[in-house]
Amino acid sequence: MNEVVIETEHLERRFGDLVAVRDVSLTVRRGEIFGVLGPNGAGKSTTIRMLCGILDPSSGRGTVVGYDIRKEPEKIKERIGYMTQRFSLYEDLTVEENLAFYAGIYGLSYRQRRDRIARVLDRSGLSSRRKQIAGTLSGGWKQRVALASSTIHEPPLLFLDEPTAGVDPVSRREFWEQIHHISAEGTTVLVTTHYMDEAERCHRLAFIFRGRLLGVGTPDEMVAERNLRVLELDLDGDPTVAAAEALRGAPEIDEVMHLGRVLRVATRGVPDAEAWVRARLAQNGIDVRAARSVRASVEDAFVSTVRAESMDPADATRARA
Repeated sequence: MNEVVIETEHLERRFGDLVAVRDVSLTVRRGEIFGVLGPNGAGKSTTIRMLCGILDPSSGRGTVVGYDIRKEPEKIKERIGYMTQRFSLYEDLTVEENLAFYAGIYGLSYRQRRDRIARVLDRSGLSSRRKQIAGTLSGGWKQRVALASSTIHEPPLLFLDEPTAGVDPVSRREFWEQIHHISAEGTTVLVTTHYMDEAERCHRLAFIFRGRLLGVGTPDEMVAERNLRVLELDLDGDPTVAAAEALRGAPEIDEVMHLGRVLRVATRGVPDAEAWVRARLAQNGIDVRAARSVRASVEDAFVSTVRAESMDPADATRARA
């Protein structure tokens, strides 16, 4: 598990005057599910394309499965699996024929193809659909076939670039069960996503924003670093809008969010968040019927981090403190 599968130092990619990825240094080890979390346009896909040997970096260095991303991109491509939300299945072929096609592309022998197809059909729950035309499958089943196709050659490293975009919640959960099975067998998985619940399922995370890494760690470490305390408030008379306005703008408040008739409040650097919030609202004539302390999530940490980075430099420095 200590084997380094991906290592980069000061990786950067420019498109003319646009710096899409800047100064990315990270290490990913064998068997990890490593999530790269960021909004659209943050540089996630560009980073993956450099690691896959599809794009040359403008500066910096990196190795993937032991090969240099600048000098040996073709060797990298032979040793990885790559799946995106637009993974190309041949819709007029059956599930089994699609798997056979991709096995052939990866250079597997006839015997290897036969054995691997049987294995991935069983692991993916696709055995009963092996003769079904791919174009007649639902989105969730197509996703299973795409994942099976991208892992048919049993690569040591699997890249998943926004793989669950547009997929229903049930299929997304089933997909992640498959990812954890693949990881348990020793395959390293690097996945980009902007779904915060998916980030919670990763072993480690990197936050990326405007092409730059904002932090790397386990989900719990990323949350703890922001020092957030989160409350859910039930208010007498349901004055949630007035309460939100009374809280917003205070430096101790990181975020205020409406959840139906409940007000969710995230404070930062406040030892006794409930006492502080109650006192602040009491000053504005608002009584708190009940307050519940809840776990701060990766989403809370990510939004807090990104907002701090989006501030003016002086304000951002204070927000990070």
